[in-house]
Amino acid sequence: MTEKPLWRPSQERIEEANLTRFARQAIRDWKLGFNDYPAFYRWTTESPEQFWESVWKFAGVRSSAKGSRVLVDGGRMPGARWYPDARLNFAENLLRRRDASTALVFWGENRVKRRLSHRELYDQVAGIARALRVLGVEPGDRVAAYLPNMPEAISAMLAAASLGATFSTCSPDFGVRGVLDRFGQIAPKVLFAADGYFYNGKRIDSLEKVREIASGLPTLKRVVVVSYVSDRPDLSLVPGAQRFEDFVGEPTGGDIRFEQLPFDHPLYILFSSGTTGVPKCIVHGAGGALLKHLCEQQLHCDIRPGDRVFYFTTLGWMMWNWLASGLASGATLLLYDGSPFIEGGRILFDYADAQGATHLGTSAKFIDAIAKTNVEPAKTHRLERLRTVLSTGSPLAPEGFDFVYRSIKRDVCLSSISGGTDICGCFVLGNPILPVWRGEIQCRALGLKVEVFDENGRSVEEQKGELVCTKPFPSLPLGFWNDPSGEKYRAAYFEKYPGVWTHGDWCELTAHEGMIIYGRSDAVLNPGGVRIGTAEIYRQVEQLEEVVESLVIGQTWPPGEIGDVRVVLFVKLREGLQLDDALVAKIKGQIRENTTPRHVPAKVLQVPDIPRTKSNKIVELAVRNVVHGRPVKNVEALANPEALEHFRNRAELA
Repeated sequence: MTEKPLWRPSQERIEEANLTRFARQAIRDWKLGFNDYPAFYRWTTESPEQFWESVWKFAGVRSSAKGSRVLVDGGRMPGARWYPDARLNFAENLLRRRDASTALVFWGENRVKRRLSHRELYDQVAGIARALRVLGVEPGDRVAAYLPNMPEAISAMLAAASLGATFSTCSPDFGVRGVLDRFGQIAPKVLFAADGYFYNGKRIDSLEKVREIASGLPTLKRVVVVSYVSDRPDLSLVPGAQRFEDFVGEPTGGDIRFEQLPFDHPLYILFSSGTTGVPKCIVHGAGGALLKHLCEQQLHCDIRPGDRVFYFTTLGWMMWNWLASGLASGATLLLYDGSPFIEGGRILFDYADAQGATHLGTSAKFIDAIAKTNVEPAKTHRLERLRTVLSTGSPLAPEGFDFVYRSIKRDVCLSSISGGTDICGCFVLGNPILPVWRGEIQCRALGLKVEVFDENGRSVEEQKGELVCTKPFPSLPLGFWNDPSGEKYRAAYFEKYPGVWTHGDWCELTAHEGMIIYGRSDAVLNPGGVRIGTAEIYRQVEQLEEVVESLVIGQTWPPGEIGDVRVVLFVKLREGLQLDDALVAKIKGQIRENTTPRHVPAKVLQVPDIPRTKSNKIVELAVRNVVHGRPVKNVEALANPEALEHFRNRAELA
């Protein structure tokens, strides 16, 4: 732990922060007797009804009814109900403006650039909503999108939400089987799809996949095709398809009829990664997603009207849903689709510079990757308006923190955030009024009683354990699709500690009340009975110049016995390098000197590629199954399933 933080907000920045205004207002409103952040956080978890009422008021949530009840059955998890008497519409809260200012900016790699004003966005949403009504789409029906991260995806979501339809997405890099594994479970009435997309300079056609997907979804009444890679795609391949422009029709300038729906009306169905079986269909309520995103974006990320928010994501990742909510805070959304590595890895910074991004979000893996190149935006880009850098997807190593402050921008709030698809939000995240300590996530989410449990279910600090949440919060999922009894939902999150949400992260609450995440609990290594988070090993290995990326598993040893495990490390090296005894010794030495002898792998093996999910997370469990000769249940969930073959039947592991 370093003695000094990497960054402290200036007094001026603290004074200007939304969070400061919010806290002062809450202290006045509720006559609270404290004036420090730890006490403020405790109030948000011990008085959740007061806190979420204050968020509702501060963010100006639009509703036709709110009711006096905030929380019913607050002692039950699952089972608590928020705002049971409220009626609102998610889309209405995002479409607050109809003026000529910019709502969306879109770059499709370096080929396509577009802009939509708030008026144009509203009119486009109105046209889609009218067309969906004509098709008979009603509250509770499902609308699906198989699209790049482009404006039409945001518009389709808002149109569906305005009607009370439930929206679900896949990115176009998913294969047919992967899409049907997801959309096939939820039976959509309408599918929005693009004719193709661009990636790494290549034009990739999607229409054949769209045809196969549509033929596997018998509930579809219409396939709406968005032209992206061609001016007028040939839709004869896809029965029942219609061009987006024809479906929407000419703008009429009419008002959108926003259906007023219960707080827990289903807004989104998000999907788990699906690497251990058919993806879980996680249902999220409109009010919970709205309130949680408003809290995270306005208080934790300090997003204000006029800000420009850029998060590199696809529609296969819940960060797209999170990004879309930025409209409710008055921000302009900067949408990018394509490879982040074109233009020598500078394209995201080119975009952020050109569009005056105030918030730049990406994955920890991207930061790790560019740290190994000669990309140094601090020297090549101005990034004048940039106040916040966000990172998620996997733990950001302390060296990643160093890179951001050394090579991106010194005066920036580095917000490492973590949560997930399961809650469509974060358990731990950044904070504009707190310091940033090297390697630590700044704080726990306001309103969420996040704790760390040891193996006996006791709450601990400065000790590794399970990340849990011990009280209900508004964005708890409503449940899983096709799980009427809730049995699968309870088994997924509430079985280990009844009445407590167990998230599956192995972590530690620090002396600064921040968080360090060491990896997924189900991937924790256990050599000789000592639990080791995989991120502890990655941090050391990936500092080495020779190593591009790594993946570590615990292999049952001796084979076929239930007993101890040995640590096996796979490394992807820089192009042209071969793993030899000297490099193995260097890798082991780096780990031994900076961790413990227990962390040192018994085997270090070279592979040409590391398998990952569509959202760029490495898949330790899938590799562990391959090494042990067990099947990987759903390779369609992987971006590069062929990479698994590099781990199969390795003689060195016999």
